[in-house]
Amino acid sequence: MIISKGTPYPLGGRCDRQGANFSFVSPLPDCGVVLFSKELKEWKRIPFAEEYRVGDIHCMHISGISFSGMAYCFYEEERLVTDNRGTAFLGRYVYGEKRSPEEQVRPALLQTDDYDWEGDRPPGIPYSESVCYCMHVRGFTRHASSKVSSRGTFRGLVEKIPYLKELGITTLEIQPAYEFSEIEMKKNLESPFAENGSEGCEKLNYWGYTEGCYYSPKNSYAGFKDAVTEFKDMVKALHRNNMEIIMQFYFTESVKTREIPEILRYWIMTYHVDGFHLKGKGIDTRMLAEDFALAGTKLWYYSFPEAKQENWQDDSRRRFLASYRDDYRYDMRRFLKGDEGMLPALMFHLRNNPGFCGQINYLSNYDGFTLMDMVSYERKHNEANGEDNKDGSDYNASWNCGQEGPSRRKAVVSLRKKQIKNALMLLFLSQGTPLLYMGDEFGNSQEGNNNPYCQDNKITWLNWKNLETGKEIYEFTKALIAIRKMHPVLRQEKELRLIDYGACGYPDASYHGESPWKPDTSNYSRQLGVMYCGKYAYRERNRPDDFFYVAYNMHWESHRFALPRLPKDMRWELCITTDKDTEKEPADWEGTEVDLPGRCICLFQSVKETASKERKMHDV
Repeated sequence: MIISKGTPYPLGGRCDRQGANFSFVSPLPDCGVVLFSKELKEWKRIPFAEEYRVGDIHCMHISGISFSGMAYCFYEEERLVTDNRGTAFLGRYVYGEKRSPEEQVRPALLQTDDYDWEGDRPPGIPYSESVCYCMHVRGFTRHASSKVSSRGTFRGLVEKIPYLKELGITTLEIQPAYEFSEIEMKKNLESPFAENGSEGCEKLNYWGYTEGCYYSPKNSYAGFKDAVTEFKDMVKALHRNNMEIIMQFYFTESVKTREIPEILRYWIMTYHVDGFHLKGKGIDTRMLAEDFALAGTKLWYYSFPEAKQENWQDDSRRRFLASYRDDYRYDMRRFLKGDEGMLPALMFHLRNNPGFCGQINYLSNYDGFTLMDMVSYERKHNEANGEDNKDGSDYNASWNCGQEGPSRRKAVVSLRKKQIKNALMLLFLSQGTPLLYMGDEFGNSQEGNNNPYCQDNKITWLNWKNLETGKEIYEFTKALIAIRKMHPVLRQEKELRLIDYGACGYPDASYHGESPWKPDTSNYSRQLGVMYCGKYAYRERNRPDDFFYVAYNMHWESHRFALPRLPKDMRWELCITTDKDTEKEPADWEGTEVDLPGRCICLFQSVKETASKERKMHDV
């Protein structure tokens, strides 16, 4: 064994061609490296030499031995310290299994990067063409009904790629999948987690929004292989299917601002991920947005105010940034349930799509109610969390359609399906980038729990049996995604201007009411018509897209809509509706007026007068 001076950066332990470099930050002089064998037995302790110290960074290089299969941790005096910069960890861990204090120290694995990516390249899908799907890796396939070979793992996710692709998903957002401890001890006596005046209790952190080992994929999310290989296999399989992966990263205040871009760059170069949803406080968004290595990598955050600056406007690369916030969710939910004064917000969100920054739209997410719970509960039901139902938001902008919780009443069940379809129509006919939360496409419920951060059970596991009972919603979702993908006028790259800047006789988009060109935006109005001019978007071979008209009626009473006049030799045709009673075959549709039932959304499409009477529904 040959020990020499190492390099202070990168921190942690890394193999190179000659051996391994170790770098550790500590103000204490008595510290060093502990090497472990494959059997997790301590093999040797090697102290850092004082002359190799650079500030508070201790470093050394070790050569002359084989590090194959070997692991390490650091020590400070008598205390063993896990390397939070470890890129993999030795041993297999069962998710949620309690560990002794000694087992809390986890040896990091020394490894070389010899993975064969087989020419893998990121798809680079523009925001205008993206359909996003947020999921928890474990919860997505942990339920026995998923019928995958390795439930709750990266491998299990790969087995569901055909399902996601058939649905029309292009981009996966996964909740924290880096290494973190899912078992936490709450010690604050005033904490709601404390039991009967005890010093605290163990609590499951199912979501993973805590400080973690940010350079390593989560060990217990691996199935048959090691986590590093299985995560890479997952990314490669997604890219082969022209799908992207966005990782959520939650950074605590203890993480240095300057380290965040280093972490993100590591995952791009080592794991080929396509982007990140950044969570936490104190994140320097300007520094990340201007990082050369991150240019073109999708970055999602609450907002990027610096992207609005004039000198960024013409830099198309800046559109890798995207705003990810709750405004859309709650405004659209309030419109759905018929609140007054919501038309201005509806009009804004339908067109909101800044040219300098993407806009991620969602009506449900990991926090808050799912779409099914949004129409089934008016109050949160978080009793299972053990906090006396005090946790989670009290504001859900939901309506239970007349009965709290599950119902067998046909009128209630029918209305709930209709409201979910209305929500999906709003989402996929808005100009930003749509995002679904897992299971919403077939009406998954979390039993009214709007904060299931500690639930690793049927509440958060996706029950795939519901795909059959929720088939009507699933098929509706799939049809909407197909319509959106086929027609670029419904998903333009820049925000609609509401003027006829193309001198074609129509503005790119226009608002209407029960009479054409006369929207009623009064406080009590709950109706709106929106027309999109197909001449402002082109399909294959530079062919202009079709005209579309969307009639929104969230009033509980029916209203008559007069559709705007189309160019010569064109007529309106019903494309898709959320009300089964108004469904008609396109050949049966005639006229320019429609009686729209209460709480209904209809999409109409222009066709040539000479079009075949046998044209299929949805044009898909």
